[in-house]
Amino acid sequence: MALISVSNNALQNITAVPASIPTGALVLLSTQTASSSASIEFTSGIDSTYDSYVFKFIDIHPATDNVSFQFNLSTDGGSTYAVTKTTTYFYAYHFENDSATSLNYEGGLDLAQSTSDQPVSNNIGNDNDQSAVGTLQIFNPSSSTFVKHFISHTNQYDRQDISVNTFMAGYGNTTSPVNAIRFQMSSGNIDDGIIKMYGVK
Repeated sequence: MALISVSNNALQNITAVPASIPTGALVLLSTQTASSSASIEFTSGIDSTYDSYVFKFIDIHPATDNVSFQFNLSTDGGSTYAVTKTTTYFYAYHFENDSATSLNYEGGLDLAQSTSDQPVSNNIGNDNDQSAVGTLQIFNPSSSTFVKHFISHTNQYDRQDISVNTFMAGYGNTTSPVNAIRFQMSSGNIDDGIIKMYGVK
């Protein structure tokens, strides 16, 4: 491993961080806004430039009530979305009326060596004020050696007037570089919402 040195003698004299040192800063690469969209796809910009990519979901609102917001990965630039995945999925919820709370593992929403879309949020309501928000981070998607790990954290306004805090994680079981991602609802369109893609320095 090469050592990186700076010519300044004291930390207060450093005026710039060498480009090769990771800083963890987010670099906005792309923004897409849904408008009765069947799906939102990012088919460019996912490459070896960054070690990980973060997708931020802002007020994802479904056209259809009680649906999942989900994603799938591609190794061919978006021609097909069918990367084999193994995942975990658990959530906590709290009713608006304070009638119930719980923490649960959801075996019906995880995958075991499946090419199906993976939900990141489930049972989203389509009332005018209901939506889902959150993030999905994919690590080292351009690796030709390792599987493609990902982690998601979302919150939604459930169809039954519940706050649901969801945690999903897993890996795409491929050593081929992943270079595209698709987001869509399990049924119906994405009526409204914004997805931003960031590279992590």
